[in-house]
Amino acid sequence: MSEKTVALITMGCARNEVDSEELAGRLEAQGWTLVEDPEMAQAVMVNTCGFVDIAKADSINTIIEAADLKESGAVTKAVVAVGCLAQRYGNELAGDLPEADAVLSFDDYPYIAERLDAVMRGDKLVPHAPSDRRTLLPISPVERAANTNPIPGHGSQEDTPPGNDALAWQPPILRKRLENSPVAPVKLASGCDRRCTFCAIPSFRGSFISRPPADVVAEVAWLAGLGVTEAVLVSENSTSYGKDLGDLRLLESLLPAIDQGTDIARIRVAYLQPAEVRPDLLKVMASTPVVAPYFDLSFQHASATLLRRMKRFGSREAFLELIGSIRELSPQAGIRSNVIVGFPGETDEEFAELVAFLEQGELDAVGVFAYSDEEGTEAFNLYPKVDQPIIDSRVRLITDLVDELMAQRAQDRIGEDVEVVIESFDSESHSYWGHAGHQGPDDGETEVVLGESSGELTVGQLVHARVVDSNGVDLVAELTH
Repeated sequence: MSEKTVALITMGCARNEVDSEELAGRLEAQGWTLVEDPEMAQAVMVNTCGFVDIAKADSINTIIEAADLKESGAVTKAVVAVGCLAQRYGNELAGDLPEADAVLSFDDYPYIAERLDAVMRGDKLVPHAPSDRRTLLPISPVERAANTNPIPGHGSQEDTPPGNDALAWQPPILRKRLENSPVAPVKLASGCDRRCTFCAIPSFRGSFISRPPADVVAEVAWLAGLGVTEAVLVSENSTSYGKDLGDLRLLESLLPAIDQGTDIARIRVAYLQPAEVRPDLLKVMASTPVVAPYFDLSFQHASATLLRRMKRFGSREAFLELIGSIRELSPQAGIRSNVIVGFPGETDEEFAELVAFLEQGELDAVGVFAYSDEEGTEAFNLYPKVDQPIIDSRVRLITDLVDELMAQRAQDRIGEDVEVVIESFDSESHSYWGHAGHQGPDDGETEVVLGESSGELTVGQLVHARVVDSNGVDLVAELTH
């Protein structure tokens, strides 16, 4: 039998990266060879994003581009769509996108190699009819332990199909690294129980369900053994971790357990829900040596009235108090967030609250999103809508503001000591680049400059440096020892 080759293209967030590596592990164990270049692959699998319009468009364009390979003389014979967009729209996507030879759901993941084999044989797979995945789990979180439905990124040897005894997983790891980055995401949990009116994610990702702590610790240890320096704990809502396992404070014990039970040099916690952040969690994050001084807080807005329409909690005053508590515990901590501009009914006064919060909060990184209607969400039917020219104007104002504020925050760090994970080397400038503890993966970089007596550095090395300059959100730091 000739070699079967497949390329995986991942769109969207770090959670999708984990899912792609689970798919890669399953495919390789069942006879498929992973290749990096789609032009060299007989099958191209696109792990799509279904979050907002621009992400959906990027995913669809990637599928179309992959399908073009079939006409270009490349070896590609099939293009398959998986991931959030595929799960969310199912047969509708298949009907609208004939370029995809198959549209598969999360339920297909344990059988992904069989499905791909069928597509390569020319079989026409029937795409699923989309449904609300929240209905697959009990309403009560503590009753979800018996779940048997496939959850991407939670796979283990126990959920592989019958007859696959030859799969040589290292329980509970079900994953193959697709790149050699010294930074890797780890699934902490999946799904969400919150009902934010602008968000469709719970409908296609399902209700919140945590991974067992032992599985998380084992996966971090496994990654450290592969040379990973920093593990990023990801989920839709990390502050809810453990509530379905009977312990809402489980994250407070998990972080020290990773510190003590693995050789990982640094972990980073992503996606914290401000309304659920507990004082004890802040103390553990600030005092556990392995945890990066980084707080990823999903504020979304700062007007109390607008947040209520979003079905969220908080206010400018409450968020500033939270930021103050963090900086009291960890003065050099990085704080990042996202904000939505132009939510239905956003008044000039509510927008002014957001502006005032950003000016006073002095966040290190802010992602700015223009509101757009998402079908299936409560906000889709909220009125009055903000006129698009007003949204565009407000987005420009906020973007210019946070660019200035973030650059100032970076400049204020000149003179600080930082720990940087070296992630790349620029041979032309002979400089090393990476992320300091307060910088998230998308929040700027740090260039590490070697002293005259310093030797060469290696990718994956965690180094101590002192910030000597800034360029926008990026830092320049000199190696100290």
